[in-house]
Amino acid sequence: MPQSSAAPSAASVVARLTTEWAAAQAISDALAESFDAAEVAASTAEEADGRWSLAVHFRDRPNETAVRALVALAAGAAAANALTFEPLAAQDWVRTSLDGLAPVAAGRFVVHGAHDRARVPVNRIGVEIAAALAFGTGHHGTTRGCLIALDRIAKRRPRGKVLDVGTGSGVLAIAAARALRRPVLASDIDPRAVAIARDNARLNRVGGLVEVAHAAGLGARRLRARAPFGLVLANILLDPLRRMATPMARLTAPGARVVLSGLLATQARAALAAYRPRGLVLERRIALEGWVTLVLRRP
Repeated sequence: MPQSSAAPSAASVVARLTTEWAAAQAISDALAESFDAAEVAASTAEEADGRWSLAVHFRDRPNETAVRALVALAAGAAAANALTFEPLAAQDWVRTSLDGLAPVAAGRFVVHGAHDRARVPVNRIGVEIAAALAFGTGHHGTTRGCLIALDRIAKRRPRGKVLDVGTGSGVLAIAAARALRRPVLASDIDPRAVAIARDNARLNRVGGLVEVAHAAGLGARRLRARAPFGLVLANILLDPLRRMATPMARLTAPGARVVLSGLLATQARAALAAYRPRGLVLERRIALEGWVTLVLRRP
């Protein structure tokens, strides 16, 4: 997400918690929904024992009682009680949160922040994301699964247009544009995500290849006008993916591949049940951290 140009606050605070991955992700999601991205930044890192440390940076001193209540709703009372708060000296608080995010490798792709730009190997495809929250930086198993699937598909030099549905930070659209060197149409229902994805596309020097549209679902005129697509990427959630099965099948060309993610391993069968009757067959399944990415093909 775009970094704020305002001066850092001397009253900045970081809240810390060590917990399981699912709880850390639930808390991050709850914060993203409840706070403006310019006010809060969250980052996660895996510990040696398999648990995850969560650091939440608040631009200004928060209402600790309200934050604990939000954490309790997302991950339970024990997590809320274990949360600790500490003041930070005046600093670039967004950069501090991003510095805790190590580069993520997925196939040939390396998703990284500005602080690791020089560390991307020359034989890898770097995707730089200036996101204030960990969502969309490639650290989640669903994003990594999509990138691994995209890398395998890109090596075959697929034909046709590319669509990224629910683009978020734009990481998948940018990766597709950089790997395939062809135009990508990305869409999102959130106007803020649209602006963020455009900024990230320009940051990665593919602003001319990645077009980002504000669209709710697949019925938007701009999406239908560009069909058919040879590759569709959709990292969302089970319910919207099921609702999109029919319109997505209509937007794909013969031989197209559809990459679906945002699915728990237990939800894969339900997703396949929605797409198989539309003529899309399972080609590959990628499982990471309890999440699954499905690669479907239209014969």
